Amino acid sequence: MNLMVRIQGIILKPAEEWPKIKGEPVSSIAELYKSYIMIVAAIPAIAQFLGFWLIGISLPFRGFVRFSLAGALGRALVSYVFSLVMVYVLALIIDALAPTFSSQPNQINALKLVAYSMTPYFVAGILNIIPVLNLVIFLAGLWGINILYIGLKQGIMSTPPDKVVGYLIIIIIVGLVLWLAVSLILAAIFSLSIFYGGL
Repeated sequence: MNLMVRIQGIILKPAEEWPKIKGEPVSSIAELYKSYIMIVAAIPAIAQFLGFWLIGISLPFRGFVRFSLAGALGRALVSYVFSLVMVYVLALIIDALAPTFSSQPNQINALKLVAYSMTPYFVAGILNIIPVLNLVIFLAGLWGINILYIGLKQGIMSTPPDKVVGYLIIIIIVGLVLWLAVSLILAAIFSLSIFYGGL
């Protein structure tokens, strides 16, 4: 798999890319992580590190601050690990919900569905270099929902056509709950580090 071709394909022509992904043999979850997920998930983490270290952010009661090298690196690494875990947990939930929507449980296909649907969000994460551009990253995440819908519609989880929308809605709700939980955990961790002078 050519990484750049896959990223372009899934973002710009998802209807053409999903059949290729569906037919692509993947031997294990670890292989999908090593060949794709760990690479694309690193984009926002690296950009966040550079943004917090070189540019800085505006914090309530603190004003505009730049993080130290260690503080920015620590924040980026924690965010990176949490994003990798979130992808896996969401895939497990999608796989567990499959029978409810008359779909075929398959952990690797569920992971493909999450990983490739989140590609626009991860790629747009390069804008973390300028932290105020978070809205653009959010919009890229919305495009990822469309990619998710197309993947379900094209049978990545062998979902019957009449069950696709229901499955999609539940996945979105679960994904939002996970994202909110991770955001709150990260905010708590980083708030403590800021409070104790860990910038």
